[in-house]
Amino acid sequence: MAVQEKLEAARVQTRLDPQTGQPLSALGFGCMRFPRALGGGHDSAKTAQLILEAVERGVNYFDTAYIYGGSEETLGGILEAHRLRDRVNIATKLPAFGCNSYEDFDRIFNESLRRLRTDHIDYYLIHNLGAPGTWDRLTGLGIERWIAGKKASGQIRRIGFSFHGSKTNFMRLLDMYPWEFVQIQYNYLNPLDQAGVDGLRAIAAKGLAVIIMEPLLGGKLANPPKKTAAVLAGSPHSDWSPAQWGMRWLLNQPEVTVILSGMNAMDQLRDNIGATQNAEPGHLTADDMAVFDKARASITDANRVRCTGCAYCLPCPKGVNIPGCFAAYNMTYGVSYFDGFKNYLTAVGASDPDHYSGARRCVGCGVCVKKCPQSIAIPDELRRVARRVDLPFMLPAFRLFFGRGKKNRKRAEDAANG
Repeated sequence: MAVQEKLEAARVQTRLDPQTGQPLSALGFGCMRFPRALGGGHDSAKTAQLILEAVERGVNYFDTAYIYGGSEETLGGILEAHRLRDRVNIATKLPAFGCNSYEDFDRIFNESLRRLRTDHIDYYLIHNLGAPGTWDRLTGLGIERWIAGKKASGQIRRIGFSFHGSKTNFMRLLDMYPWEFVQIQYNYLNPLDQAGVDGLRAIAAKGLAVIIMEPLLGGKLANPPKKTAAVLAGSPHSDWSPAQWGMRWLLNQPEVTVILSGMNAMDQLRDNIGATQNAEPGHLTADDMAVFDKARASITDANRVRCTGCAYCLPCPKGVNIPGCFAAYNMTYGVSYFDGFKNYLTAVGASDPDHYSGARRCVGCGVCVKKCPQSIAIPDELRRVARRVDLPFMLPAFRLFFGRGKKNRKRAEDAANG
C-alpha cells in the first residue's frame, strides 16, 4: 500500500486517562487554528470536513478556549449539527486574567457552554496558570468552592490547568490543588524549557493525564530549517515527515497521554494520524534518538547564550525566570523572532503583570553567576535579552488589555475578605 493510501486508511492510536481508564485519542485536535475564510472568521465548511474526518478516524479530544476568537462557537455548531457531541471530549479554558470576582467564574463558564452548545465540559482548564500567586488570587475569590459545585453538578467532569512559566513555579502549582490533568508545552527542540521533562514526569508520577501543546512549535518543526530537514530526510526513516518525527518523539514517552495539534488542512490531519501508527512508548531506537540530537543541534547552533536549562541559577532573588528568558532569546535567532518573542511572553508571565518574571527584573546582584555550571555572565546576557525582546511597552500594554491594576486587585481582596 502506498504511503498516501496508508495515511488515508489509518486510525489514531488511543491512550488511557490514568485516573479514569477512559480511552483518549493520542492525537487531540487543537482548535485555535481552524481554517480561515477569505472575508474573516472561520471557514465553517472546511472546518467541518476536518472535524468529521478526525472523529471518523478516532480523534475524540478537542481543545479550545474562551479567548480563542470564534473557536468555541465554530466547534459547538459543528458538533451539534452532526450529532457528534457524545463521541468526543471537549476541553476548554477559564482565563485567569479575566476573573476578578466569584461571579466572573460563572459568567465565563456559562458563555462557554452556550457557545459550545453543551451542558458540560469534559476537561476544563485554568488557562495559562503561570505562577502560584495567580492561583492564590483565584483561591481568594472562591474558585475551589466554585469548582466543587460544578463537579458535583456534573457540569465539569475533569479539572486541570495549562502552564507557561518556570519549572520552579510549575512544581509548586502542581501541589497546590488536587488536579486531574495538566497541559504543558513540550517538544524535542526545547525539552528542558518551561515545565520540561521534569514537569512531565512529575505529572505522571501523580497519576494524571498529560496533555501536550505546541508539539511542533506552532508548525515550525513541521517545516523546519533546511539543515534540519536534511538531517531528518537522511535518516533510515526517510518516509517520516518532519511533523511525524516531532510527534513520534513525544509518543515514545509513556507519560504522554494526548498531543494537541492545530490542524487546518486535511493533509496535516492525515499526516499526524499517521504518526501515531506503531508509535508505542519505547518504539524509537538509540539511532533514532541520535537523529533528534542532530536535528536539535542544527537549530540550536544559532543560540547566542550557552544556557542548558539546568536551572541551577534559580531561584533568582528578584524572581527572574532565567532559563525561560534565555530559551526564548535563543529561539529568536534559531527559529524566528516572532516565535521567540511569543515564547518569551508566555515564559515570563507577561499576561499576568503582577507575577512578571522577565529580564528587566534583573538588578545585577550576581547570585546566579556563582551557581551557573556554564560560567555564563547571566546579568550581562539578561540585559541583551531585555533589549531584544523585553520591550518597554510590553507590560503596560498587557496590563491595559487585561484590565489588571489596583482597582481589580482591590476587588479581589474585598471578595477574599467576604
